[in-house]
Amino acid sequence: MTYDITNKFTLVTGANRGIGKAIVESFLQHGASKVYAGVRSLDKGEALVVEFGEKVVPIEIDYDNPASIKGAAETAGDVQVVVSNAGVLIGADVMDEDVIEQFQTELNINVYGLIRMAQAFAPVLKRNGGGAFVQINSIASLRSFPGFATYPASKAASYSFTQAIRHVFEEQGTAVLSVHPGPIATDMAAASGLEDTDPPDVVSEGIIEALKEGDFHLFPDRMAKDFEKAYHNFAEGIIEA
Repeated sequence: MTYDITNKFTLVTGANRGIGKAIVESFLQHGASKVYAGVRSLDKGEALVVEFGEKVVPIEIDYDNPASIKGAAETAGDVQVVVSNAGVLIGADVMDEDVIEQFQTELNINVYGLIRMAQAFAPVLKRNGGGAFVQINSIASLRSFPGFATYPASKAASYSFTQAIRHVFEEQGTAVLSVHPGPIATDMAAASGLEDTDPPDVVSEGIIEALKEGDFHLFPDRMAKDFEKAYHNFAEGIIEA
């Protein structure tokens, strides 16, 4: 199912920095009519308006506050493209004493946040012609890494739900894209000690092209493409079949 974001009303969560900010910029450069910039507090969106102009409309969306997601779906009633980008990386080790508590935090944001976004915006997208729903997952959804087992586990769950969402949304004509970046130059990556990173715009530009091509998976950066080579046959033959 192909989709072009030109002249569309769009929404991006976690929009004030990193991959989210890059998506805002790319959407505007490629002709989006409006970008609702989902931020946890409206003051975090002020700099986006200053930088990109009045086509950017800050809107409160906090994945830890389900009411804010429902409220955003009511406010952004004209939206045609939703990018669920917000997330958290704690990455506790499986043997850490607080691993269950840390995992619960990541589940709440990375998984339950996705579900709440899909449920809230499904009727909005349907009413506005179908549109597109984009979930930022990770290569960590396919492989765990030593030292931070909880984050890959949460992303594996979000990827599984993205597959389920795809089948549900197909019935209402909504394109779904699952994005699996590797190390990207963001504050999250820096805090995790990741150094060999690619710029955020490889993700944002990749999203636009993948939607145009009607892809379900996007592996945008250098490391992600290595994962894609190994995963391609399974993804094509089983997940996308």
